[in-house]
Amino acid sequence: MEYIFLTFLTFLDYYAKEGEEPANAVSKKPTISISAKKNRFYALILPPVNKVYEELYTQYIDIKNNIDNPNYQEKIAQLKKKYRANTDEELLMALKPHPRSIAIAQAAMESAWGTSRFFKEANNIFGMWSTSAKEQRIAANEQRGGKRTIWLKKFDSLEDSVRAYYLTLSRGDAYKEFRKLNYETDDVYTIIQGLKPYSERGEEYVIELASMIRFNNFTKYDKPMQTKSQI
Repeated sequence: MEYIFLTFLTFLDYYAKEGEEPANAVSKKPTISISAKKNRFYALILPPVNKVYEELYTQYIDIKNNIDNPNYQEKIAQLKKKYRANTDEELLMALKPHPRSIAIAQAAMESAWGTSRFFKEANNIFGMWSTSAKEQRIAANEQRGGKRTIWLKKFDSLEDSVRAYYLTLSRGDAYKEFRKLNYETDDVYTIIQGLKPYSERGEEYVIELASMIRFNNFTKYDKPMQTKSQI
């Protein structure tokens, strides 16, 4: 089973107005404005998210248009094995990538806008856990329940991290409802209702995710074309 661990977003990163700090904040040097932090995050995250999404969406449309094509049956069989799908419909649900706004919002929450240690040291954007000593990984500073070490995956690049994240949500048993909702609608706020299993916080996590998307107008990244003016 594949697990994902939530890195909590601070109040300052989430709700503070750009360029402002709480009145009781302790001054630290060097400082970076909220605006600068967000712009740096977008510059790092948008390219790999856009690239992976476009590749996955292109594959989804290709398979959807050729699901009954005899020449595609071997390829479809291979994809069903990869995505652990038993039927054509399950495969299409797995192949349709969820909106980029959701990926960007989760990336911001899990990595604290690209400032977490796991982001910096392991290219781990989404706080993805590691359950195998055979893969690259780093240990968290805290232990689960004060007893068991938490390990997080280490990726060679941000793009690899994005691919692993999309793959996990595309075939994990916990995200069947998420995939179903994503297949049936393009409404972001409906789709994220299937992400309760993503965090131990369940409904609270989904509410925070919805607020993150709305507050930062992340749905603008779901448009076909992106321009610098949208960042």
